[in-house]
Amino acid sequence: MSKMARVALATVLCGCASKRITYDDAIVHTDRIGYHDAYGQNPSVARRRALVEPIQVSSILPPGSVLIDLTHTFDARTIVWPGEKSGFVLERGHRGTTNGGWWYEANRISLPEHGGTHIDAPSHFAEGRTTVDKIALPRLLAPALVLDISERASTDPDALLEPEDIAAFEARHGKIVPGSVVLVRTGWSSRWPDRARYLGDPAGERVRNLHFPGISETAARELVAREVGAVGIDTASLDHGPSQDFAAHRVFARADVPAFENVARLDLVPERGAMVIALPMKIGDGSGGPLRIVAVVPR
Repeated sequence: MSKMARVALATVLCGCASKRITYDDAIVHTDRIGYHDAYGQNPSVARRRALVEPIQVSSILPPGSVLIDLTHTFDARTIVWPGEKSGFVLERGHRGTTNGGWWYEANRISLPEHGGTHIDAPSHFAEGRTTVDKIALPRLLAPALVLDISERASTDPDALLEPEDIAAFEARHGKIVPGSVVLVRTGWSSRWPDRARYLGDPAGERVRNLHFPGISETAARELVAREVGAVGIDTASLDHGPSQDFAAHRVFARADVPAFENVARLDLVPERGAMVIALPMKIGDGSGGPLRIVAVVPR
């Protein structure tokens, strides 16, 4: 993200009077969304739709709020779990002018359920629990809070969110409200898409040699006890790299709590006050799937 975009976001969030506001594809000021923005910065498209009312996002979102895309782009560099036979593949189909003289483009894609920014349905680690197509919408659109362990993770790649981190958050902000989406900020998304640095293994392929932060089993139990709606993290797994038993995954899955992994840009989301919209591909009987996750950050 450019320095200009970060400055602009800070200007919006602090409520300053400055008019110096910009955005890129990851940050959008809701008061500036209308036709021009909704149709890919293409005024000519907007003019051709002049008979339709402009999209006024600020009429349904808090005035002055900012949309932050927390999703890593799916492409050839997308990181998937070691051992997967392939990553994200975009296979070109037709791309060009047809015999009739108009443009036509269509491709085919393939990817593992659990690659890139994605959702873990509870069925991923608990038999008989909810599949991705059955996850209730209130778990995917809810108030969000951020538990920050990035300072500790900067010196310990195997750092874990612990119960004392939850207690420290609640001492500052009050009790975690049931139904909240809890996002764990480790700072790891800054390493994306460098597979070796992100997974902590020089080869990026050895499951037993991974090093990145995660959530401890006891912290997972604490969050389940608080009846959180969903949990997310900016690393490749809820469990830290060295884990071989995936205890945090199993705790959340048994409680039917979905999880978001490989979340991006949590450094731009405040500890409290944001809302998350996390909508996965609705795959029938799927144990997970690609996720588009967005934070709505108030002024």
